[in-house]
Amino acid sequence: MPEIKITPLGAGQDVGRSCILVSIGGKNIMLDCGMHMGYNDDRRFPDFSYITQNGRLTEFLDCVIISHFHLDHCGALPYMSEMVGYDGPIYMTHPTKAICPILLEDFRKITVDKKGETNFFTSQMIKDCMKKVVPLNLHQTVQVDEELEIKAYYAGHVLGAAMVQIKVGSESVVYTGDYNMTPDRHLGAAWIDKCRPDILISESTYATTIRDSKRCRERDFLKKVHETVERGGKVLIPVFALGRAQELCILLETFWERMNLKAPIYFSTGLTEKANHYYKLFITWTNQKIRKTFVQRNMFEFKHIKAFDRSYADNPGPMVVFATPGMLHAGQSLQIFKKWAGNEKNMVIMPGYCVQGTVGHKILNGQKKLEIEGRQTLEVKLQVEYMSFSAHADAKGIMQLIRMAEPRNILLVHGEAKKMEFLKDKIEQEFSVSCYMPANGETTTIVTNPSVPVDISLNLLKREMALGGPLPDAKRPRTMHGTLIMKDNSLRLVSPEQALKELGLSEHQLRFTCRVQLHDPHSDTDTLGRIYTHLKSVLKSYSIQHVPDGTVIVESIVIKVTSSAEEPNLKAILLSWSYQDEELGSFLSTLLKKGLPS
Repeated sequence: MPEIKITPLGAGQDVGRSCILVSIGGKNIMLDCGMHMGYNDDRRFPDFSYITQNGRLTEFLDCVIISHFHLDHCGALPYMSEMVGYDGPIYMTHPTKAICPILLEDFRKITVDKKGETNFFTSQMIKDCMKKVVPLNLHQTVQVDEELEIKAYYAGHVLGAAMVQIKVGSESVVYTGDYNMTPDRHLGAAWIDKCRPDILISESTYATTIRDSKRCRERDFLKKVHETVERGGKVLIPVFALGRAQELCILLETFWERMNLKAPIYFSTGLTEKANHYYKLFITWTNQKIRKTFVQRNMFEFKHIKAFDRSYADNPGPMVVFATPGMLHAGQSLQIFKKWAGNEKNMVIMPGYCVQGTVGHKILNGQKKLEIEGRQTLEVKLQVEYMSFSAHADAKGIMQLIRMAEPRNILLVHGEAKKMEFLKDKIEQEFSVSCYMPANGETTTIVTNPSVPVDISLNLLKREMALGGPLPDAKRPRTMHGTLIMKDNSLRLVSPEQALKELGLSEHQLRFTCRVQLHDPHSDTDTLGRIYTHLKSVLKSYSIQHVPDGTVIVESIVIKVTSSAEEPNLKAILLSWSYQDEELGSFLSTLLKKGLPS
């Protein structure tokens, strides 16, 4: 039986370092190639030695697909393609292709220029890696080769994020990447066809969460920011440069305008100006409202939000600062946090998920003393708030997507083991399908039952209906008899007469014959009459005829009796039947071998 094999090299019962290997119909595909925010050693990147111990990856992989530009999904790409070695196609959407190299370069700068790490990819490697990228359009089927095709669907989450359907023959896999089932201020909700894949690989970051209404969360966020600013405090909002950042900027911009507030709002890093530039460029990927208002004004040109300068962090008085990165594991957000952490007037609002090992994760778990970079101890006095503006699907959203796609199996990645376990049980209960959650390096094998589509001729259907068969029903399989014609890669089931006509062939009858010997003291005619009576009593639902020419006919079966002059009591019973009545013919020959009732 054909099978699909799935092995996470990263994101198996973990968030971060997404990298999933899929083997389908003899093709090998790598889904995402990310880095882990919680590690600074070899564990930061996926273990590619799983694919091959030595040599390049090109001959082992047919293609690589990147779902979106977040570093836990694309951060290891230049390392994989340029340092380990891969020359095949890398597929991603247009916005991902534009934004990915900017984030990779920023990540390289922080790691190499600021932390002085050596075994790392260079700027040139990023450029060389991006030359291998093939851009994807939404809902466009792309032929990777003769057998393998892929198709991208809108995933919400961040600009350019896509879910991908992978097909080889009649087998298929859908990989969600990260997705969001609720539309927000700047992006629409994820959507997919009812494509019924053999397996759906879904993220499960918020596997046990059902979020309250978005409006309540936004009100709460604005209230906390407003209160802190009113009492002269500073608010730090660590974000990743794209995604939640734009969402929260639009929210604060409209609130500041409405309330006529004067406290400054800053956005750190030149990255964001570039980010906003791409939002304008890829306006079609945003939601309906932004596309509509874009003609009158650009939602991404902010009146109240200004670029941040490092020296501003020491300015007296209230301010709100958006700084990258979002988990406080490095960069400007961590520098500002260290300056502001000692003052209880200040506040840090964590708007998204934090991976274990990051400063963000530690302070959310109530840690009051932090060891920063192994040297200084930092006392945390400022207020710490967590508000999920995360653009991931919650438990309800994951169930909604399953209902949409109707997969035959489900595999969970990008989540914590305990939460996955809970969701796995819920999915199996509600949908009666198998759900898997492999750890990194563990392979899940799905046996597929590929269906081969066949066109049925109208004449054959009409004939079936005339015989009083039930009406065709997609959910109830039934057997159809006909001739299968294969032509130009398509299959058709037609009536034998139509097949003979189309192929210019003449019909031949194929009949089976069988001889049964029987001791019976009566004449041949009487023996035949006794056979007729015996069959009438045994085969009550069949039409049985005793024909004057000395034969008995049951359906297409013909029965004759002969004997020789030397042994008139030894009768030879001849049975002959067409292939349609093979079962009945075998049954009759066995019955007659047992003899006739006296």
